[in-house]
Amino acid sequence: MEGVGRLGWCAVDCADPLRLAAFWSEVLGMQIDEGYLGDPPHYVGLIPATPGGPAITFNRVPEPKTVKNRQHFDIEVDDVESATARVLELGGHRAPTDDFDEYGFRWRVMSDPEGNEFCLIFGTA
Repeated sequence: MEGVGRLGWCAVDCADPLRLAAFWSEVLGMQIDEGYLGDPPHYVGLIPATPGGPAITFNRVPEPKTVKNRQHFDIEVDDVESATARVLELGGHRAPTDDFDEYGFRWRVMSDPEGNEFCLIFGTA
């Protein structure tokens, strides 16, 4: 099937693009693209993990995050406890909820330093 286009970037609005790019670079093992746009940087990207894959960009916006994300990253991990510890070391947070277990998938809700939710996926069937 031919689509309208192809996914080029996943964009995250934030107050501090450099800080979030550094956080997500460590979480995902992706390098930061040093070609920042703007001064101070308004657009900071992570280099795609695979050639032709989508990039992730962090875009400076003036308004703070106020509600739950409608889109988020699901990060598949082998060891949820060590992944959680590393996210916390990097400045992320764990949601005050129990882990979820539905339809053969298990996940833990986390958030990045600016409160953007994401899930650590573990123990898939």
